[in-house]
Amino acid sequence: MLVPLITNVANSFTDLNTFRPSTHWVGLANYRALLDDADFHQALHNTVVLTLIVTILPNVAGLGIAMLLDRSGWFTNALRSVFFVPTVLSAVVVSVVWQKILTDDGLFNRALHAVGVGSPPGWLSDPDLALYSIAFIMSWQVLGFCVVVYLAGLQSIPAELHESAVIDGAGALASFRHVTWPLLAPAVTINTVMLMITGFKAYDYIQVITNGGPGSGTTSTIAFSIVQTAFTGNHVGYAAAMATVMFVGIALLSAGALTVLQRREVTL
Repeated sequence: MLVPLITNVANSFTDLNTFRPSTHWVGLANYRALLDDADFHQALHNTVVLTLIVTILPNVAGLGIAMLLDRSGWFTNALRSVFFVPTVLSAVVVSVVWQKILTDDGLFNRALHAVGVGSPPGWLSDPDLALYSIAFIMSWQVLGFCVVVYLAGLQSIPAELHESAVIDGAGALASFRHVTWPLLAPAVTINTVMLMITGFKAYDYIQVITNGGPGSGTTSTIAFSIVQTAFTGNHVGYAAAMATVMFVGIALLSAGALTVLQRREVTL
């Protein structure tokens, strides 16, 4: 764990290039270059947007689905398995399947044509929609994880608490607000932090579905830019600086989220 991390930070202060035998110490030059790099700024913006969507959408939908599945019976057990299946698939498999569905002549647009939509959107070819389509695909895959975590949280709540709330005259909304939601705080913490990390390091989906396009970097993320810079452009030192920035960003976001959410757990 530590050796690659330390090596990467050290490389970020050099002009390491895999096709050049000599490597020179450049200090903070790579980090200063990042401040003026429009492509990196675009990748950072895309990463933030993607992370926000992937953190919020599966959290909200996962909680709603978990509450619907929080009951016994073979049908709900089967549905739990259905929702969890995408989680165990690889990101590459999911990306290939959804690319076939959302491409301009794919299954989804053909279905829209069949119901009378003359010019359906280019979900992956429109620069204004492609990033949101990828965010939806990622949210779809991690939804099952959120459902399982919230189900575990819901099933750990003693039934006596809900019964007491009903006796005290609390309706469904009041019972959720004062009983269910506070006791789900640990599950919210787990899901939020894991989803933030998943969104911030997104790479596989971008590589397979859009390769950073359509257009110039409209769906490029920091992780995608790192790989392209290091292994296509061969500017390993500059890519190492990007990776260091991404590592620091994830560490700060995770630490901040954990601090806020765990403080909320104690307060509730």
